[in-house]
Amino acid sequence: MTNAPIDPSFEALIEYLKQIRGFDFTGYKRPSLKRLTTKRMQRVGVNSFSDYLDYVQVYPNEVNQLFDTLLLNVTTFFRDAPAWEVIQNDIIPRIIAVKQNKDAIRAWSAGCASGEEAYTIAMILAEVLGIEQFRERVKIYATDLDDEALAQGRLATYSAKALQNVPEQLQNKYFESAGTNYMFRPDLRRCVIFGRHDLTHDAPISRLDLLVCRNTLMYFNSETQARILARFHFALNDTGYLFVGKAEMLLTHANLFNPANLKHRIFTKIPRISLRDRLLIMAESGNTEASNNIVANMRLRDEAIESLPVAQIVVDIQGNLALANREARILFNLNSQDIGRPIQELEISYRPTELRSRIEQAYVERRAIAVLNVEYPQGEENILHLEIQVLPLLDTNADAQGVSIIFNDVTRYHLLQRELQRSSQELETAYEELQSTNEELETTNEELQSTNEELETTNEELQSTNEELETMNEELQSSNEELQTTNEELRQRTEELNRVTVFMEAILISLRIGMVVLDNRLSIQLWNGRAEELWGLRSEEAIGHFFFDLDIGLPLQELREFIRACQTRNHDEHEIVLNAVNRRGKAIRCRLICTPLIVINQQQGVILLMDERQDEIRENG
Repeated sequence: MTNAPIDPSFEALIEYLKQIRGFDFTGYKRPSLKRLTTKRMQRVGVNSFSDYLDYVQVYPNEVNQLFDTLLLNVTTFFRDAPAWEVIQNDIIPRIIAVKQNKDAIRAWSAGCASGEEAYTIAMILAEVLGIEQFRERVKIYATDLDDEALAQGRLATYSAKALQNVPEQLQNKYFESAGTNYMFRPDLRRCVIFGRHDLTHDAPISRLDLLVCRNTLMYFNSETQARILARFHFALNDTGYLFVGKAEMLLTHANLFNPANLKHRIFTKIPRISLRDRLLIMAESGNTEASNNIVANMRLRDEAIESLPVAQIVVDIQGNLALANREARILFNLNSQDIGRPIQELEISYRPTELRSRIEQAYVERRAIAVLNVEYPQGEENILHLEIQVLPLLDTNADAQGVSIIFNDVTRYHLLQRELQRSSQELETAYEELQSTNEELETTNEELQSTNEELETTNEELQSTNEELETMNEELQSSNEELQTTNEELRQRTEELNRVTVFMEAILISLRIGMVVLDNRLSIQLWNGRAEELWGLRSEEAIGHFFFDLDIGLPLQELREFIRACQTRNHDEHEIVLNAVNRRGKAIRCRLICTPLIVINQQQGVILLMDERQDEIRENG
């Protein structure tokens, strides 16, 4: 697996967070951290990590927003319900079976977020044990790094939407109404203990029967995962169970855990340390017998290498072939006389692929170099597909002693992979494609484990891809919830605007006085129904036209100075009465009132009110 290049500006940001909050992101996967940080940077309009570090230093409250983004708290009650059914119907009865009647039962929800997972464990244990036994025997520890999420978990209060995955029978039994929300039963709540805990640094909670850590390990790199799993191994009783997320396989930690239910990612602890570890401890104490045992053990290890079903060679630091096991000698036509010869003198140095540059790269970079999809013809029609791993052999001082080169025959896997690609192209949606790919990869991994344990590197790459996709799914879920909230607010505001618009239209229709609204250029912006009745000009014929270009029975030229005076004297109302001819050709006396249109303390035009003076018409008549 290729290491991503280090970004100094991003590492400076991570170091700053460590200094001001005391939280170390060293063991977290850099692609996930960068993606989540970039998401927050887009929110505040910053383009580079260095600029964002300056922004965080200027606005200290932004640190809290960044932590909320990095520590994704995506969780629900009974998440992945079939797995919880296995826990309730199979695992919990096994835990109870090895206990005495009054022995305590201890569980730990690591990375509990806002507590839904911890209370799920509580409901399952209460269902199996009964309420009284649960109160007397059960302790559930719920830990996380997010203080706000822990505070919510301590309240034990959730909305009706949050409880939608909880069966109605369990809702009625374990939750009490609290206004519009629901609260977990206080008498059982006391058995759940919340606290802040850093999996990478803090000591683990011990003597556990059940440890639940779902979709948390995938955020850490492989080295940090190994340290955390070692702590989990220490934390569990010999009969304890570890329950992890569906994207976390633990295939590379077979020396610590065995699968109890691989489909649902439930594992049991391997209680005893290996013979090699016990021998090393004894040898360091000066035990001669133990040293002899180590020599015998090393001979046994050499024979194991010789008998490996995959081809392997070892090249020493001088570039000489130091070892070639039986499969390598058969595959590459090597013999005992080739041992000790410089690698560049042998055909294997350039066929099936060029090895010398890869060996030098492994020395320089101090890491395994993978050469994928190497074709090695075995006759006219038979072609082997090899995956070559060049691993530097380092002593305790990290000094290179040579390299081990492993040739994995992945011909069968290559054929399966091509078949998988053809199947993937036929899927209709991205979600179905991911699901089908996971199923195919799990089937392939189970088949290959029994015949070729050296494919762990390839499996880890596929596992890492699944973990990244799971992280993206959780981010998309979080973003969708935010968009739903925003859409609901926009819908409410649109309804309010529609009501106001209808109300204003009703006022304008009901108003029995002519109204014309002009902008600063004296273009008509509004022409109500009464104005249509007076002058016989419809609204769609008037709006947008220059007022003084209208052909109506109102002496418009006499209004120029009148309207100009209204425009130049803010907040003053002007009135004038003119002789006019209405749409029926009847002479009328028209009273006009001009008022400035003020919007946010600025004049945006004028409002003309027009009314027929009935009293004067009758007198003149």
